[in-house]
Amino acid sequence: MSEPRLADHDLAALVPDWLDWAETATLLDVTVAKVRTMIRDHELAAAVPAPGQGQQVPAAFIQDGFPVKGLPGLLTLMHDNKYDDREIIAWLFLDQDLPGSPIDALRENRGTEVKRRAQAMAF
Repeated sequence: MSEPRLADHDLAALVPDWLDWAETATLLDVTVAKVRTMIRDHELAAAVPAPGQGQQVPAAFIQDGFPVKGLPGLLTLMHDNKYDDREIIAWLFLDQDLPGSPIDALRENRGTEVKRRAQAMAF
């Protein structure tokens, strides 16, 4: 049996805490329109965690009032390699043989290995 595609993972089970766009705006001290722009520009990623819910941002993407260091570059890299936000969020919260998940590594300023692995996924 093969590993499920990234897009098929249950995001509600993978990601412990979600923020709606208004909560995200409050934490970042910006407007909801700016959050929408940040998602469009790949500074943040958003997905619908469960049917019937609106798009939300994983709470782990915000640290000390800013997007996690290295996250925007990683999002751009993965979008350039044709991954969508849902797939990227799933990958960031799955264990990838790092000490913790890729999002944990980014939050702990260990983003070099995360970026290397994301680059390797393009091949």
